Amino acid sequence: MPVPSTADLIRFVDHWKTRRIVVAGDFMLDRYVYGNAERLSPDAPVPVLAVERQEDKPGGAANVCLALRALRCSVACLGVVGQDETGTLLRKILRQNRCDVSGILALDDRPTTVKQSLVGLAQHRHPQKMFRVDTEVRRALDADALAALLKQAARLLKGADVLCLEDYNKGVLGPETCQALIALAKRMKVPVLVDPAAIADYGKYKGATCITPNRTEAGLATRINANKGDEPSLQAMARKLLDELGLESVVLTLDKQGALLQERGGKPVMVPTVARQVYDVTGAGDMVLAMLAAARANGADWPTAVDLANTAAGLEVERFGVVSIPLEEVLVSLLEKQHADLGKRRDLDQLVTEIAAYRSQGRRIVFTNGCFDILHAGHVSFLRQARQQGDLLVVGLNSDASIRKLKGAGRPVNHEADRVMVLGELQSVDYICVFSEDTPIKLIRAVRPDVLVKGSDYTRDKVVGGDWVEKHGGKVVLADLVAGRSTTNIIRKISGGG
Repeated sequence: MPVPSTADLIRFVDHWKTRRIVVAGDFMLDRYVYGNAERLSPDAPVPVLAVERQEDKPGGAANVCLALRALRCSVACLGVVGQDETGTLLRKILRQNRCDVSGILALDDRPTTVKQSLVGLAQHRHPQKMFRVDTEVRRALDADALAALLKQAARLLKGADVLCLEDYNKGVLGPETCQALIALAKRMKVPVLVDPAAIADYGKYKGATCITPNRTEAGLATRINANKGDEPSLQAMARKLLDELGLESVVLTLDKQGALLQERGGKPVMVPTVARQVYDVTGAGDMVLAMLAAARANGADWPTAVDLANTAAGLEVERFGVVSIPLEEVLVSLLEKQHADLGKRRDLDQLVTEIAAYRSQGRRIVFTNGCFDILHAGHVSFLRQARQQGDLLVVGLNSDASIRKLKGAGRPVNHEADRVMVLGELQSVDYICVFSEDTPIKLIRAVRPDVLVKGSDYTRDKVVGGDWVEKHGGKVVLADLVAGRSTTNIIRKISGGG
């Protein structure tokens, strides 16, 4: 199956719909205790942390739930916590993020899993994790708890699009639980995506749809060494997992190398990622699972789902710590890549899709139009003023035919492709769309700009589309012109007319 283009990915995300995902696994609370570590203890050679603040975040399967919410999914949680304060807090945070927590059981024979990190600031330097304290019980669920969990699973999987298993080897997703959930999901025709634990035996995941181990986890489970990242070894890992577990596909996550996709009956595909300035892999695996599930639930083929997961994980690793990446941010990242690949010219359909993505991020859209035949200082000044009115400037450019109609047979001096190329080099211009109609009104209505800019040689009542823009909540701005600077004057001067 061919690797999707950036334009394909943009179109796919543009038609995104909310889907229902069930997340089962180890629900945890990540607690960060911050303070100063300026001195040593008098009774032992250890730093003293003077606590200043505490931050609590959902971790493990709970973090996958938040990542899915950021991707506009409806999320149901399936797991256990303790009958304790941290379990109540974890469910409260998930509920505040509009996750269905009715499938999280509160058990009195085990505490809520808490990973508490002590983070100290010494000598006014960057905060440094000093120590981590884990509160957890890793034994398997007893028969009563398992029966109760499976009863909740049968209820929550009705109408679900995907089941995610997020396994941190804390005892919830033991062999019996995994096999029961996979069998139940199969009967209900719900695909199962697994982010596996770092364990040597993956037998409990047999019959799942897809598994997403990283390089180290896959090496442990397959006993194949691929530390050097050689593709034959990676491919051998993927094939072994595919065959032994009866999967539909395997996605090996490879950090800076991207990912390797192996589908049943298909050839292995390396999906590269973009180099990042900052690289913190914490939470990247959770983001991969979330995007794979959300994309597959939206009907993506595996190459499309993996490419989107790579993009989302790449954005996640640019942040320190665990951060959920909104779908809109993924789309903007794709648009920026599209800009780098295609330049600034778009047809109307492409433009509308991309502008809608930027608008959903709260960007202010500015529009202007003109011939821009022989680019001069007046044009540069005008476009600079226009760009200052918002976050994104769209230029509607008259086609060659429309300019001839407006200005006569001798114009334009520079053909359409040349004018697009020159305008595209201006930092102030973000998009260029060529139109052939007598006026840009069709383009204006499609773009729906927040600001419509024309030169001060116009009056407001003469600006094409001005009334329409103001009626729809936008405004019209008349930019100052540089005296004596015009294409007509330049042509006259060149031809000896003074």
